[in-house]
Amino acid sequence: MSEISQLSPQPVWQFFDQICSIPHPSKHEEALAQHIIQFAQGEGLEVRRDAVGNVFIKKPATPGMEDRKGVVLQAHIDMVPQKNEDTDHDFLTDPIQPYIDGEWVTAKGTTLGADNGMGMAACLAVLASKDVEHGPLEVLLTIDEEAGMTGAFGLEEGWLEGDILLNTDSEQEGEVYMGCAGGVDGSLALDIQREATPADFQAVKLVVKGLKGGHSGCDIHTGRGNANKILGRFLFGHAEELGLRLTSLTGGSLRNAIPREASAVVTLPAANVDKLNELFAYYQELLVAELGRVETDINLFTETAELPADVLVAADQQRFINMLNATPNGVIRMSDDIEGVVETSLNVGVITTEADKITVLCLIRSLIDSGRSNVEGMLKAVASLAGASCEFSGTYPGWKPDADSEVMHLFRETYENIYGRVPNIMVIHAGLECGLFKKPYPNMDMISFGPTIKFPHSPDEKVQIETVALFWEQMVAILKNIPVKG
Repeated sequence: MSEISQLSPQPVWQFFDQICSIPHPSKHEEALAQHIIQFAQGEGLEVRRDAVGNVFIKKPATPGMEDRKGVVLQAHIDMVPQKNEDTDHDFLTDPIQPYIDGEWVTAKGTTLGADNGMGMAACLAVLASKDVEHGPLEVLLTIDEEAGMTGAFGLEEGWLEGDILLNTDSEQEGEVYMGCAGGVDGSLALDIQREATPADFQAVKLVVKGLKGGHSGCDIHTGRGNANKILGRFLFGHAEELGLRLTSLTGGSLRNAIPREASAVVTLPAANVDKLNELFAYYQELLVAELGRVETDINLFTETAELPADVLVAADQQRFINMLNATPNGVIRMSDDIEGVVETSLNVGVITTEADKITVLCLIRSLIDSGRSNVEGMLKAVASLAGASCEFSGTYPGWKPDADSEVMHLFRETYENIYGRVPNIMVIHAGLECGLFKKPYPNMDMISFGPTIKFPHSPDEKVQIETVALFWEQMVAILKNIPVKG
């Protein structure tokens, strides 16, 4: 056990410490799922799995509370695998290394997995507790939330019996969520041809690093830089004057994470290398002036690279650079209905270069279907102008707010009774699984809440220690006060 296992509330932190010790990146959650199943069986609880691999655990009501409405506690098993470039870590085999940093818990060089490991730990702590009072209780742990919501998409009718679902995947204590954005993945693919690298050229690698990155839902409005777009902007502005010939560009690792790093291998006449270095250094100064209040560690530099055998033909290079520079990114529109909430956004998440193709993966999010369709049209138009293909997949619905939600009113009253203040009732721009759960369970009453987690989906991820205790206190109080089934 690490030092975090001694934090309070100890049952929650001990489960989270165990979760950190078992690798569980998206699409590789089986070891953790089996650990949880063994735990549940050891507690004498009913446990089962569905066809896609979601885990269901059932716990009888506390004596005297059998007549209460049934509650489903819900979290997802997987975590986002992101690490600093200088961190030696294999997410498939190595444990996360959490540590206490003042008022926070964070991890050594990687994502922490508090999203959604902290919510999962609280669910397991309720299952293990002999003191928490509750009515009929189920725990639903879904798979692959971060990389496609496979578990939520695969949830079928008839597996859940509860009337109320408490999602634990929110990231700001003092806020309770009753709605979220929907989304769709967009893929732009540009076929390319290559030719031999011109004689007497020199190879240089352009590198963008040091950006904060973050969650493309929670952090998209913060003005953080997108490494892919930053590199594309430079190429658009200077490729022609420097005689640059592009061999490859790669950036980002997840379509739902703001890219922190990107790099491109280019060749150019040896006589222009000093000018390239000068312009790239000036570009960093320009970015510091533009973004420095948000991006405090912007780092742009060049490296000597091995001369490649080939480069993109000039026409294809220009089509790609134009496409990348023209692709919209960030906040498209703020909501008119909910002050301070993003309505529609686009994240240019991942760029990969192959021998005959360059692919750009994006994630569109919107609170309204028409907003999503509008941005889909933007991408189609950009792709058409560039001669690229454009495909969309993985569409998931938003979660429409319900002003008459009984559990929302219960949470608000419970919170006010405990702390003497009303929680902020919110709609989140990030995607939550609740929207998908509404399809097989349209009448289930749902809210989402959780502790304060900063910078999810990045190696800077951290969870505020004191808010974990508050989150646990709220969960215990809500379970105790769930109304009688009418």
